[in-house]
Amino acid sequence: MNNLDKQYQSLLQDILDNGIEKKDRTGTGTVSVFGRQIRHKMSEGFPLLTTKKMAWKTMVTELLWFLRGDTNIKFLIDNGCHIWDGDAYKNYEKWYENMAKTTPFEVPRKFTLEEFVKAIKLDDGYAEKFGELGPIYGKQWRNWKGDTWVEGNTDGTDGFYLQSEMIDQIQNLIDDLKTNPDSRRLMVNAWNVGELDQMVLPPCHYGFQVYTRKTTREEKIVNPGKYRAISLMWNQRSVDTFLGLPFNIASYGLLLEIIAKEVDMIPDELIGNLGDVHLYSNHIEQAKEQIAREPYKLPAVKITERNWYIHEKVKEYLGEKTFDQKIMSYRPDCFELENYQSHPTIKAPLSN
Repeated sequence: MNNLDKQYQSLLQDILDNGIEKKDRTGTGTVSVFGRQIRHKMSEGFPLLTTKKMAWKTMVTELLWFLRGDTNIKFLIDNGCHIWDGDAYKNYEKWYENMAKTTPFEVPRKFTLEEFVKAIKLDDGYAEKFGELGPIYGKQWRNWKGDTWVEGNTDGTDGFYLQSEMIDQIQNLIDDLKTNPDSRRLMVNAWNVGELDQMVLPPCHYGFQVYTRKTTREEKIVNPGKYRAISLMWNQRSVDTFLGLPFNIASYGLLLEIIAKEVDMIPDELIGNLGDVHLYSNHIEQAKEQIAREPYKLPAVKITERNWYIHEKVKEYLGEKTFDQKIMSYRPDCFELENYQSHPTIKAPLSN
């Protein structure tokens, strides 16, 4: 039985039955409840909803973008993912309006969104200037800026001074899982308070924690050589339940699969702690349509690593690939869905 789709449909119904009307930053308006949870056993199938067709490649591309530490939409656009286009375009519009006000001569025509996206794709210099979204997820996951007190001032006098360092939270998580899997500090955080004002959008899903345990005898029989199982729980302050949450569930499910593969563990449980859980006012009818659909069986996912080595001498020299090298070699087609059956897509507008 597909319990995931049933949970999701119950959540949609909960919002319709118990939600209160609230205003929001987009001006669309929402119906909202507070404090809900999604739980899924990975042994029951990969957590990709079947009550509407999901854009699998788009979701995979965004997750790889996070894991690469990237914050520029060019990688997304080059791989056909356009969910962040509107956020980058808003930054461009602000720049254009300011330029138009301050430039004493006639300025060129403002690009449409479609022209803007095409320029990002074709012009690396343009992408570098206008494709950046600030220190969002990828920056915080792979390159968190921290300060450390170091003894001895730089001028040789006694005392301490602050020295900046960049922290790779994902690599640290992998290392800790391999050396201290029972740690209660297996966490990654994206809510960097000191940099929120530099982000195009503060993180909605702002952190996650993993937990491991020894496998049972039955699990060892089914998965020979696997001695531990790993679960992941993410926290989310703001939940666009119709468009965003299905992506979030699948994205963290795939992240759990990737981490489990790297540390040689069995994916166990996926848990989402959800804060402001809302339906936009222009998603109500779509939610009712999805609630009425009967779920199909959940699919499976297969991860195939690309051939990163050029030849055997390079392999001997470099040794085993680091996790970062593996992530950089992954492309969306390395993640294959198996036996995915779904109802048709339900279109709904995105509120930026």
